[in-house]
Amino acid sequence: MESKADTVLQDDSYPKIWPTVRKYVETFDKASMAAVILCMVCMTLMVSLQVFWRYVLNSSIDSADEVSRLFFIWAIFLAIPHGIKYTVHVGIDILVMALNPRNKKFLFRVVSAASAILMAAVFYAAWVATLDKWQELMPTLPISAGIYYIAILICAAHSFIHLVLHAWLGPHIWIGRLP
Repeated sequence: MESKADTVLQDDSYPKIWPTVRKYVETFDKASMAAVILCMVCMTLMVSLQVFWRYVLNSSIDSADEVSRLFFIWAIFLAIPHGIKYTVHVGIDILVMALNPRNKKFLFRVVSAASAILMAAVFYAAWVATLDKWQELMPTLPISAGIYYIAILICAAHSFIHLVLHAWLGPHIWIGRLP
């Protein structure tokens, strides 16, 4: 017996291109999630090594704070689109909950479209900031300070994709599909 989630995903009302689009987006999502996990592991290792160096070896890794901050920022910005995908972001929905299901779906699509436009603006601002900061080096590493902004570029583009899909196909396109 099929669950409601399976029925939603196999609904004939979705465009014929949806399964192909879904496949590519899910592939990118998996790669992004792997990068989030890698960033978290690297950040944890760097902080642990710094603690060991400082308290056991009585020394310090000069770039530990900067490297752990870089991994943290990348992990956060790469994870944001996953929250958008499953609509698990923080929100105040007391008024939305009073709407009927049809109006909720319509409002969801309108807000998703507006948010996609905002993500396009964030992408542009991050692009300008990346170009502006690219010549600067980090204080303790010979790496461009613009690398922080690349995470924002990826976040904005990835979020834009999910928001456009939500605006186009509605809030239930990922029901039953776990990360």
